[in-house]
Amino acid sequence: MTFFFRKLLATVKSKKRRDKEGLILLEGKRLIKDAIKAGGILESLFFCHVEDLEGLPLQETTAELYKVKHKDILDWSDTVTPQKVIAIFTRPDVNRLYTPEYADAELLPLTLICDNIRDPGNMGTIIRSAAAAGCQKLLVTKGCVDVWESKVLRAGASAHFHLPIIKDLTWDLIPNYLEPDTVVFPADANVDVNNKFTLFHPPLSNVRRSVAARRRQTEDPDTSGDEDFRHDLPTSLPELVAVPYYSTHWVGGSTALVVGGETEGLSLESLLLCEKTGGCRVFVPMLRNLDSLNSAVAASVVLFEAKRQ
Repeated sequence: MTFFFRKLLATVKSKKRRDKEGLILLEGKRLIKDAIKAGGILESLFFCHVEDLEGLPLQETTAELYKVKHKDILDWSDTVTPQKVIAIFTRPDVNRLYTPEYADAELLPLTLICDNIRDPGNMGTIIRSAAAAGCQKLLVTKGCVDVWESKVLRAGASAHFHLPIIKDLTWDLIPNYLEPDTVVFPADANVDVNNKFTLFHPPLSNVRRSVAARRRQTEDPDTSGDEDFRHDLPTSLPELVAVPYYSTHWVGGSTALVVGGETEGLSLESLLLCEKTGGCRVFVPMLRNLDSLNSAVAASVVLFEAKRQ
């Protein structure tokens, strides 16, 4: 039993093997219970004492249950005070998440995009805030921490099972997961309010009309008198106005918020997509000469402003 236990947990501890097998590891009654209620498929459950299973909805599961020594769980847990129950689940299908208490009408027309988020605690908190605020879905770019890593799962507090999450995306694939008329807004901490500052972003209806006109011009440009029209990649950052997060129209149509990591920041691709869709940079005004907020805190502030609107 100990050999089997260690072999199975070694699989879900390795990102490469975890992705290949489509498995995730959950520790503790709360995460396990919420995962089962959300339609998660329980494969195996390891426990120390029979009373540790009390309160878990195991009646309709066909999972295999294994009684193991507490020492085995201590050896494999990432926590200082390990839970006495560990479960292996099949990774949830984003198209089959079961959250009956929430109607689609209550969700925001907003997609959250994580860009270069490397810290597990930040990623888990962002997922938790996105689910609580009612985001449509979460898109995670390559280079971010694995959203199914154990520390991220704990910080997410079961929010993973209430929000469609699509991970390991390259920026050329991101538009495939957005509505055609989505306007993209990167949250930028590097804003000089004395240089690039305006009070209001134009209404989304106006933005979409101007973007559509710009696309027609790009597809069929008027080249009379301009023989040098080219579609080269930019050699400098796009000039994007920055506005306070509360002056942006988040719910007038489909929108996307991009949140970057605290070390790497926003990628060039996010700014280019913002320019292409007619969006702008957003920021959280702060006092006392502070540079920026924690990325998870900043995301939460903006998401719940969208919820307020």
